[in-house]
Amino acid sequence: MAIKHNNQIQKHHFHKDWQTRVRVHFDQPGRKHRRREARLAKAAAVAPRPVDKLRPVVRCPTVKYNRRVRAGRGFTLAELKEAGIPKKLAPTVGIAVDHRRINYSKESLVANVARLKDYKARLILFPRKSGQFKKLDSSADEVNAAKAAFAAEGKTEGYITKVGATFPIKNISAAEAVTEVKRDELPKGEEAAYRRLRDARSEARHKGIREKRAKAKADEEAAAKK
Repeated sequence: MAIKHNNQIQKHHFHKDWQTRVRVHFDQPGRKHRRREARLAKAAAVAPRPVDKLRPVVRCPTVKYNRRVRAGRGFTLAELKEAGIPKKLAPTVGIAVDHRRINYSKESLVANVARLKDYKARLILFPRKSGQFKKLDSSADEVNAAKAAFAAEGKTEGYITKVGATFPIKNISAAEAVTEVKRDELPKGEEAAYRRLRDARSEARHKGIREKRAKAKADEEAAAKK
């Protein structure tokens, strides 16, 4: 007899020596420990550089999620140009670049340029060769202070070890986005704003009828004078 609709017989193959096919994850605690050790080793290897890169603030795609912002893949070439950072220099100083992304709004461009300028103001750029300072490098005092801070354990306050923690991307809550305007805080003349809106709507709706009545009345008065 053929199977109709969705009333299928479930086929569980538990009779096939299933104990040998079960995958278990007893190594989870060990993997967690190894990942932590790898993160610490990477941070020590790249110090005093941060372990991650600076990323832009972008809107999530689709209508369902576009009210939220998140970290993007990289900054656009237009954003780097506005911030005064060469596109070839940016990846070497911890800035992610995405040449495919395009700025479709002025708001995103302004926000990410401000983010780049803030990062650039805090950036301490070491010379490639010790003692040979070039145009874009930081001053000798800043470099020596950073070296001394990272040489001493626990004295790195004020220096970034993780860019994401120092330049966080936050989504405002509904309570922060919508605020109640009290009647006392309204500008002068705006206390009866709702009444004015209703009057304007009524004027727009009845404009044609009222003009027709006024014209008919004027014609009657002109005829009566004759």
